[in-house]
Amino acid sequence: MSKKSFLNSATFLWFCIVGLTVEAQIQKLSDQEAMIKALEWQEAHPIYTQAPTDWTNGAYYTGVAQAHKATNDEIYLAAIKNMGWNNQWQTGPRIYHADDLVISYAYLYLNERQKNLVDLKPTEKFIEEHLFEDNEWKDGSDAEKRILWWWCDALFMAPPAIVNYSILKNDDKYLDAMHTFYKETYELLYNKEERLFARDIRFVWKGDKEDVKEENGNRIFWSRGNGWVIGGLALMLDALPENYEHRDFYLTLYKEMAVRIKEIQSEDGLWRTSLLSPESFDHGEVSGSGFFTFALTWGINNGILDKAEYVPVVKKAWTALRRCQIDDGKVGWVQNIGASPEPASKDSWQNFGSGAFLLAGSEILKLK
Repeated sequence: MSKKSFLNSATFLWFCIVGLTVEAQIQKLSDQEAMIKALEWQEAHPIYTQAPTDWTNGAYYTGVAQAHKATNDEIYLAAIKNMGWNNQWQTGPRIYHADDLVISYAYLYLNERQKNLVDLKPTEKFIEEHLFEDNEWKDGSDAEKRILWWWCDALFMAPPAIVNYSILKNDDKYLDAMHTFYKETYELLYNKEERLFARDIRFVWKGDKEDVKEENGNRIFWSRGNGWVIGGLALMLDALPENYEHRDFYLTLYKEMAVRIKEIQSEDGLWRTSLLSPESFDHGEVSGSGFFTFALTWGINNGILDKAEYVPVVKKAWTALRRCQIDDGKVGWVQNIGASPEPASKDSWQNFGSGAFLLAGSEILKLK
């Protein structure tokens, strides 16, 4: 090869590399714009079940916090501040109920970044009483609600906030109490063969005619319910100290679930609301898929999941999630509030769906 030909080839290669880099940067910018649009639309359309301190808002602002962590864009932090001031930094009112703690995840996140702004006394009161005082769910007297965290969603609602609070207090007693309650839920609801969680005791088979099944005969595993669990695991593992004695339990559980979730992804990139009966509602759903995308991409970015194996999975999922957002920023195809698989539509939305979208985007932006 002549010197001139070599230089031309090298120049062409350089332009190809630069072109690919620019294209990647454009895609990242586009993703950031999509996330900001989702935030702005959701802020303009507030919604919650009981109060702005409830679990739907808490899940949404968890996504807002992670979006700020990924981008350092002040628009996300401003949204958390406004929410916190309007809520007067309160938790939900039901001390026994994990759902009423998840709003504190955003308070604790903000407190890490701006000291002496957040009033953490309501969060402290909630965690102390929730973990260490008796209530009717802890004593097992309720046949359905026989343990504190009797539904799998609870593993997103309470543990990540408790982990961050424990780190703030530099006291493992909170982690140890959390681990006790987490293991109860794991033993009650985790199916080790399927590597998925039943939403609650109704869906745990006992081997009799009362066992609830899908029409195809499979067990019922809810997409969003399992999204709550593995999304919560990613948030927990991101903060849990490396030397915490039970960390390996959570890491092993995360890896087991990640493999299974990858196996049952649908061809269009989104997961179906009934994970083992995709034909029941044969369309994708954003909240479960968003939590899965967040959790799997977090695993790639932290060297836990193999890039070659999982990057195609999350890229396909994120592309599909982006298609569920319309031009004004609204994220559709979100199953409504519920406790089992149900259909969604392009017009169905919820704030926790926007939160799942932001969570997914926050890790997609970090992919290299």
